[in-house]
Amino acid sequence: MKKLLLIMNPYAGLRRANKYWADVISIFNARGYVVTACMTAGPGDGARLVAEHGARMDLIVCIGGDGTFNETVTGLLQSGLDVPLGYIPAGSTNDFANSLKLPTDVMRAAWAIMDGKPVAYDVGRFGDRYFSYVASFGIFTKTSYSTPQNLKNALGHLAYILEGTKELTQIKSVHVKLEMDQETVEGDYLFGAISNSTSVGGILTLNANLVDMSDGLFEVLLIRAPKNAAELAECLHCLTFQKYNCAMMTFFTCSKLKITADPNMAWTLDGEKEEGHETVAVENMHLAMRLMQKA
Repeated sequence: MKKLLLIMNPYAGLRRANKYWADVISIFNARGYVVTACMTAGPGDGARLVAEHGARMDLIVCIGGDGTFNETVTGLLQSGLDVPLGYIPAGSTNDFANSLKLPTDVMRAAWAIMDGKPVAYDVGRFGDRYFSYVASFGIFTKTSYSTPQNLKNALGHLAYILEGTKELTQIKSVHVKLEMDQETVEGDYLFGAISNSTSVGGILTLNANLVDMSDGLFEVLLIRAPKNAAELAECLHCLTFQKYNCAMMTFFTCSKLKITADPNMAWTLDGEKEEGHETVAVENMHLAMRLMQKA
């Protein structure tokens, strides 16, 4: 008999997934899985549940937002397990799921997992933590973790934009140095993202033609701090038309880098807060997770 661990964050997004809890389990039962179903109650529970139960499982499925998925992936990698994952996106933004065009309807997503095959994707390692799609700093970075959950629930993507707009009134650049094998990039930046996704924070969208989530490379986008209205307008224009290598931006790919910055500069990993580091190593873990996907 096949075994499945189901992890659900009951507070994710608008909590719409909660009413399908029993139906999702029934779908998995119908495909021959004995389901161990667990609800998260606080930060870190997803990783803990994977560590406690994952070694006995044939499949691990999580229902929640980007943070819940991050914890599930973290638990898998920290435990050294090679178990395929299923993801039913139920958060406010669902950047990772949007990049892969996963179904957002709970029942469709559950069936897609059952009908799917495991596809390998890269994972980022940031110091001793992991991220499935982005590590970011600067403006908008704190938006994802400072926006109240009730505002996220009520307004979705608009909540991020509204909170981010407030930050525009307090524009402050940060000095960052990024060292790769063959090159060093250093400057004062308004925002930076080390990503493996086309969607970042529900605000920035990278050209899908530039992103391959299985190529062993990160896409790195750095936005310089505008000194006047004309430079701000150029930033907005370049972002709108996805012209990343312009006077106000730098865009490149790499598999690993060392970052030096103000230790008080906060980061977010998949929308969750990460404390600052004077230096931190970031590495692409090529094809480190297997995600169930329907062709």
